[in-house]
Amino acid sequence: MSHQFSPAIRDMPSIQPTEFRQAMRSLASGVAIVTTGTAAGRRGLTVSSVTSICMEPPCLVVGINARSEAHDEILASGSFGVSLLRSDQEDLALRFGGREGAKGVHRFDTAPWNQGVLDVPLLPNAFCALECVLYDHKVLGTHTIFIGRIIAAREGHGNPLINFRGALRTLLLD
Repeated sequence: MSHQFSPAIRDMPSIQPTEFRQAMRSLASGVAIVTTGTAAGRRGLTVSSVTSICMEPPCLVVGINARSEAHDEILASGSFGVSLLRSDQEDLALRFGGREGAKGVHRFDTAPWNQGVLDVPLLPNAFCALECVLYDHKVLGTHTIFIGRIIAAREGHGNPLINFRGALRTLLLD
């Protein structure tokens, strides 16, 4: 959807990617692993761009780079899981972020995974786990914005893992 703003506003240059990255480092966000697929087709990645978008229907939005292994699998399967990580799951965040070089189904080797009601992989000991049916998606630059309609949710326990100022940190709960 394109709005008809005045050319003076519409044609203003964007900030540089380095400025944008630096500004976004000040936004604390939860860390999650987004997963899809079954058996040898399982794919997943670490994200810190998960946001609730509406209550009716209950939906969330997640941004995923189009080059990610999970990207096309989400489009093909029409469903995905979101495991919000606990503070003691930093190793999984790094593994699914590509730090160890593991790819594809091999990213799932170091932790137990359950298949949810949509048959998507979910961490059984996540801080929170959500299952989503792909409601809509929109390509925007290098990423696709996936909107997932939430059909199942399970709360866990512990302290959430967050990304703040370029580092993974713990949010201590009372």
